[in-house]
Amino acid sequence: MSDTQWVWFGIMGNFVFGGRFIVQWIASERAGKSVIPIAFWYLSILGSAIILSYGLHKVDPVIILGQLMGFVVYIRNLMLLARRQDAAMEPG
Repeated sequence: MSDTQWVWFGIMGNFVFGGRFIVQWIASERAGKSVIPIAFWYLSILGSAIILSYGLHKVDPVIILGQLMGFVVYIRNLMLLARRQDAAMEPG
């Protein structure tokens, strides 16, 4: 990819990452309380992966470290949600 394409790719990652807040806001308005829908975590992972790719291409340690640390949080939250769903489906 050219440098210009990489910049647009990075910008797209920022829009995906920022879009998670719009999803969270809409879900909270619909619920009438603050909620974090599962889509928030998936958008976090996708946006973060794109931004991380950009950071790796640019060899930018600030972007790389910031996105890697976030990945741990996003994946852990999805694991916790999956565990809660599994527990809710158990009989008895």
